[in-house]
Amino acid sequence: MKVAILALLAALAAQVEPAAALAADKVTKETLNSGGRARAYYLYVPGTVGAETPAPLIVCLHGSGRNGSSLVDKWKDLAKKEGIILAGPDSIDSQEWNLEADGPDFIRDVVAAVSAKHPVDAKRVYVFGHSAGAVYGLVLALIESETYAAVAVHAGALPADFLALADRATRKTPVAIWVGTNDPFFPVAAVRATRDALALHGITVQVTEIAWHTHDYYGRSSEINKAAWAFLKQHALTPTPVF
Repeated sequence: MKVAILALLAALAAQVEPAAALAADKVTKETLNSGGRARAYYLYVPGTVGAETPAPLIVCLHGSGRNGSSLVDKWKDLAKKEGIILAGPDSIDSQEWNLEADGPDFIRDVVAAVSAKHPVDAKRVYVFGHSAGAVYGLVLALIESETYAAVAVHAGALPADFLALADRATRKTPVAIWVGTNDPFFPVAAVRATRDALALHGITVQVTEIAWHTHDYYGRSSEINKAAWAFLKQHALTPTPVF
């Protein structure tokens, strides 16, 4: 009888454990208060992340007309494999990232909210952005240079009037940009101009030009994400920032 009970318990545990792991692998919509208003972000925490081992966090900044889940969903498979926590905040106006309404304090608040509940390695908090989110990611690389270990973006460049922000960079944030040679919104020439302008401030920008590729991140997200993560994971902050 005792053997039979133990066998039954083992069978039940085998059924419960996958269900629990599956629940942990879902993308959830979270809310927080930032700047006196309710804000939303999408969160993915791999089931493999444990309290004893702090995990890297990628803040995913969506493109125009999208929300935070649009990037988190595309990063989820790689994040599960690599043990990466993902957070995809929503901008107030889905068409853009506004430096005032969606300012760096909001992004910091998202990181702090995730870190309060999950074991985030503060030295390995990264930014990935696409299109409008890519532009904002490049801005954060300059004005929050001691907060994010590295920034990787797809389809983004800085307008000329934003380049002066490089003077505020107290640290030379590692930056990488992927761009299609057929991107109608962010031509290769604009990306090269951003790279060259930031180089004058001592900021090295790695640019990868994808032949015949357009603005479509979603169709090639698996390839782009793998390359972006290979770049990001090389970098860590010292000392540890405080969120």
